[in-house]
Amino acid sequence: MPAHQSRSRTRDRNNVLNRPEFMSLNQPLRTNTGAEVRGGARRPGYLKHQHSQHQQPESEQDDRRESVKLPEEDCMQLNPSFKGIAMNSLLAIDISMSKRLGVCAYSYSSWGSVRTMVNLLAFTGHAIPWICGTLLCLTRSNTLAGQEVLVNLMLALLLDVMTVAGVQKLVKRKGPWEMSPSFLDYLAMDVYSFPAAHASRAVMVAKFLLSHLVLAVPLRILLVLWAFLVGMSRIVLGRHHLTDVGCGFALGFLHYSLVEMVWLSSSTCQALISFGTLSWSPLF
Repeated sequence: MPAHQSRSRTRDRNNVLNRPEFMSLNQPLRTNTGAEVRGGARRPGYLKHQHSQHQQPESEQDDRRESVKLPEEDCMQLNPSFKGIAMNSLLAIDISMSKRLGVCAYSYSSWGSVRTMVNLLAFTGHAIPWICGTLLCLTRSNTLAGQEVLVNLMLALLLDVMTVAGVQKLVKRKGPWEMSPSFLDYLAMDVYSFPAAHASRAVMVAKFLLSHLVLAVPLRILLVLWAFLVGMSRIVLGRHHLTDVGCGFALGFLHYSLVEMVWLSSSTCQALISFGTLSWSPLF
């Protein structure tokens, strides 16, 4: 045996780290916890299972790790963005304040005794009375100027109903108390909470009447107050959130602006009236 081999073996025997009690210090760190090592060491075939895992290709190990990953909705977001925090905070404040203001949501609520009056006030902003009333006034009107205003008002009402119904269908937001809509709400397609259809319609009608009717100052003030109270009545009844009513007010003003941009002339209104009543003789 060569002399250098004997000297290396002697050096290995004299090395303290080669003793059995210090052998673990020379082993690489393992990711398994101590409980797994102790529990797995008692099970037969544990070492064989670990050895087979080390012999698996890296692609199979990566696929196994991906299959163990939790879905995104079960993972906690530890570093949310400032925009997400702000939006969630505002949404929580909106829901909390809307629930507090729903004092007439039920008959046993704190203001349940005036719930009938609040319902009557909210009904004045419903689409069905306004559409039926406009049609009735249109049949009774004999002046061209009056018919022109009424036809454009009907156009504004139909635009408001269709736009609000489409946005509600897209957003599908429930009210703060999640009440079931009434039969008239289903007819007017006012099923969901965002935006508030009554608030949009009240602002649009009030702005329209203020622009095209000659009213005294007290009546103008009452008309503005009516539009505001109609929107607030839906919050008090627990039907809408504060943001629903606020967006409804903005949407109603937008509908009025659109109708003013595409205002139908008197001749166009007369043609539409003739087409609707099937009286073709004035056209020829």
